[in-house]
Amino acid sequence: MDKTTALATQILAGIGGEGNILRLENCMTRVRVEVNDEQRLDLALLKQLPGIKGYIKQGEQHQFIVGPGAAAKVVDAMRTLLSGAPAAAEDSIARNKAQAKQKYSAPMSGALKKLADVFIPLIPAFIASGLITGIINVLKRPDIAGDLAVNYPNVLGLLAIFGSAVFAIMNILVGVNAARVFGGSQAMGGVMAGILSSPALAQITLFGEALQPGRGGVIAVLLVVALMCWVEKRLRNWLPESIELILNPLITTLVTASLAIVILQPLGGYISDAIAHGANLAIDKGGLLVGAVLSGLFLPLVLSGLHQGLVPIHVELVQAHGSNPLLPILAMAGVGQVGAALAVLMKTRNARLKKVIKGALPVGILGIGEPLIFGVTLPLGKPFIAACLGGAVGGALISYWKVATVITFGISGLPLALTIVSGKVMLYLAGLVITIAAGFIFTWIMGFNDPEE
Repeated sequence: MDKTTALATQILAGIGGEGNILRLENCMTRVRVEVNDEQRLDLALLKQLPGIKGYIKQGEQHQFIVGPGAAAKVVDAMRTLLSGAPAAAEDSIARNKAQAKQKYSAPMSGALKKLADVFIPLIPAFIASGLITGIINVLKRPDIAGDLAVNYPNVLGLLAIFGSAVFAIMNILVGVNAARVFGGSQAMGGVMAGILSSPALAQITLFGEALQPGRGGVIAVLLVVALMCWVEKRLRNWLPESIELILNPLITTLVTASLAIVILQPLGGYISDAIAHGANLAIDKGGLLVGAVLSGLFLPLVLSGLHQGLVPIHVELVQAHGSNPLLPILAMAGVGQVGAALAVLMKTRNARLKKVIKGALPVGILGIGEPLIFGVTLPLGKPFIAACLGGAVGGALISYWKVATVITFGISGLPLALTIVSGKVMLYLAGLVITIAAGFIFTWIMGFNDPEE
């Protein structure tokens, strides 16, 4: 039995078997499970599994961190198994993470988590889109690719289609996922998004103004699908079973679509414009101060769960302006953790802590910061604060230099450099190096209590 199947078997045993699973899904790094009976869940066993790097509970959902690339494989394996066996080896990162999330969780984090769940399945598409766009930018540069763009325009044209495809169907994807998260029919969610995006809307005049296809972007889609799910659930309760299957989708579509066109899409348009222009204005005019505040406070937001409310803002910025200046600023928060961890590595005499840092640093540089946060800096206290200060320095510079990426979210750290807009790549890399240095210096100066063996 391979490691993935073994871990999937053990997780299934710990959550009470396949019969206890209410919902099973994954993001980039976590296996996410909702169960029917909490009493059948053996968290003590699950936290001890060698493949589990951390545990969080948000609302009704149990999240087991298994690492980038492994989450999807483990979930696929779980779906084919019925039982499993226990394993051993305690992981202190799991305890630290669960305790931190429980301690700092904010009241709105549960609602914002549902909002983020709409976009989490889209992360692979966002990453592919951003990296392909980055490749195109490199191939267009004569000093790197020579005359390739001139000699092979069709190749670049096809790559551009590959890279922009996710945005062509963005609203549909969001509509389907939003319906799943809000408890409605996924097909109907896609239909609602399709109505809002239909090019035929431009041929219709309402109240003296031509309608705008796609107005309000994903904000309008979220509002409309939320209403659709509410209407659909009410009709399911009110209509007789004999006619519910026929009348429910008909009435839901007519009622929701009508309210969407007249009220919710224009409202979504105003909200979308306010978010996109407000965020750009704050970053453009705020410069150093805004960048420092955003990056310096981002990790505390992550601990509280409130960072999930930023997800639609990332999407709106790319939809409205074609680039996202917010993500590179926030990326510096994780980079500051790298500098802080390096300082701890050089100062500590604790062999276990050194081992944890050496294992977490490579993925930290690649933008996966959870092992460093929950295994190193947060338990030590002062290094976490120092890392936030280092991130603030980098965020200030990235904001001042007006660095932006072509993706919404999904990658961070060094790989994000591949998606930075043309002419700003070296500035991003400079910000990354300075942030590591700042996190290191702040940690070295502030110090920490070295844990005993």
